[in-house]
Amino acid sequence: MDKILLLKKLSYKKSDNLFLQSFRYAVGGGIAFVVDFSFLFFLTTYGHVYYLLSAAFGYMLGSTVHYIFSILAVFPKRSYENRTAEFMIFALIGLIGLGLNEAFMWFFTSRVGLHYLYSKLIATGVIFFWNFSTRKFMLFR
Repeated sequence: MDKILLLKKLSYKKSDNLFLQSFRYAVGGGIAFVVDFSFLFFLTTYGHVYYLLSAAFGYMLGSTVHYIFSILAVFPKRSYENRTAEFMIFALIGLIGLGLNEAFMWFFTSRVGLHYLYSKLIATGVIFFWNFSTRKFMLFR
């Protein structure tokens, strides 16, 4: 019975609890990552698009998915009533994340010599913390 209550608490009602928000943000991030990573892989491998361009498109699509998930399931409070302004700030944070993503991917692929998908895994790990902390404290206090 306690496990069912825990699952309900983790998945249903929005909460101010930082642990729950982090957990849900990670779930949303996982969903967004699958979208991002898949888009990167398919565009680069089958579409023969340059990996950094594919990475940018995948990142933007994944960020949009994550934004929708965040407002629906993660953060109970929103700092801005104007949804357009909120999305613009969310997107600006995402653009900085995109710049970091591109820089990490370029560095680890072109300079270190890793496969672009391994570079994406490293970039994602770092950028996850950037995105969560800045979005939490700037948008969803």
